[in-house]
Amino acid sequence: MNPMPDTPRGMYFEEFEPGQKINSSGRTVTESDIVNFAGLSGDYTQIHTDVEYSKTTPIGRRVAHGLLVMSIASGLAAQTGVLEGTVLVFREISNWKFIKPVFIGDTVHVELNVKSVKEIRRIGGGSVEITLDVQNQTNETVMKGDWVVLMSSGK
Repeated sequence: MNPMPDTPRGMYFEEFEPGQKINSSGRTVTESDIVNFAGLSGDYTQIHTDVEYSKTTPIGRRVAHGLLVMSIASGLAAQTGVLEGTVLVFREISNWKFIKPVFIGDTVHVELNVKSVKEIRRIGGGSVEITLDVQNQTNETVMKGDWVVLMSSGK
């Protein structure tokens, strides 16, 4: 038995403010990530899985699946702890753009920027819109978009 009650690590709705920035740690994309994502998703498109084919494309080498990198970004955002134990639901992804390819060996991190907050009393919290800017090791944006999450109140 745990002698202390679990205390949420995440931020409550009232703690989010437009303009607030939160940065994640980085994570390097590996060949194993691509192989495992292909198996999980069923997406074995050659640009991701075939070295020789990829050499013939305008990019010239294999690239990570865009949805794989989006998933990694989601995990990095979760690892910041701001949503841990206080998020009610993940509600929406919008305006998502895949801007630059991500290659094996690239290290990505996420800059989260609170865009707006809206109290929703009936759920005991509110809506928080966050812009995610996923960047590579040279701080180039590789993908970007908005999330809406419903957060619990600390009141």
